[in-house]
Order: sequence, then structure tokens, then C-alpha cells
Amino acid sequence: MEAEELFAAATESLKNGKTGEAVTLMEQAVELERKPIYCSTLGLCLAKENRDRKDFKRAVSLCREAIKNEPKNSAHFLNLGKVHTLANQKKDAIRIFYMGLRYSENRDIIAELNRIGRRRRPILPFLERSNPINKVLGKLFYTQKRR
Repeated sequence: MEAEELFAAATESLKNGKTGEAVTLMEQAVELERKPIYCSTLGLCLAKENRDRKDFKRAVSLCREAIKNEPKNSAHFLNLGKVHTLANQKKDAIRIFYMGLRYSENRDIIAELNRIGRRRRPILPFLERSNPINKVLGKLFYTQKRR
């Protein structure tokens, strides 16, 4: 199989939840041709398949390599953000998703940001978030804002 065919098959396997198969196919595609999209997709596959630190480091490394080679492709930022999400690094994932949105309005990135959710700043930043005054004012302010 050619690299394009391997990539297509790996993407399909990833969509169907067969991450082990996707990793194998993506590794073969990267060996044949080291395109940035192949590297970042392999990074995402590794993060989904294996949840230990070693594979997350490799996954992040592959995604960063792809961003270095194609810095304006938001798909690489999407994959890197998903890797950080899988590693329970929400703050880093949000930062990376916003970096990807600088280059294009990627619907998948927007969907990921909506799925993750993001806390707004407290109304009175000099008080703790858990302070009852902040809670009440926040509820009043944001419910009025929605109307």
C-alpha cells in the first residue's frame, strides 16, 4: 500500500475506535513518507491507544514536529490539543486550540473547546472563586447576559 492509502485506512480505523490498527497503519505511512499530517495523526493515535507517559511524550513530539513543518495548518494544533486533553492537561489543550484558531476557523477545534468548556473569570477577581459574593454576582451577571 502507498502512504496515502495507509493514511486513509488509519483515519477510518481511528474513527471506528480501532486505535491499535490505526497506530500500525500510521506508523507504516510515516515510514514511507514523513508528511506533517501523518506525523500529527500518528501522535493522536499513539495518545489514544497508549496512556503511559512515554507514549504521550512521543505523541507530543510528533505533533510539534508537524507544527514546525506546517505552522499554519490548524489540523496539527487540533491533534496536539487532543493529545493534551487525553493527558488530562486541559489548560495546555485550550491554549493550543486557541493557537490553531489564529490560522483558520477550524470547526473541529471550536467543537473541542465547547466540549471541554471553559470557566469565566470571577466577577470580583480579588475574591476567591468560591466566595459566596462572587458566586451570586456571577450567576446574576451571566444569566442576565444570556437574555
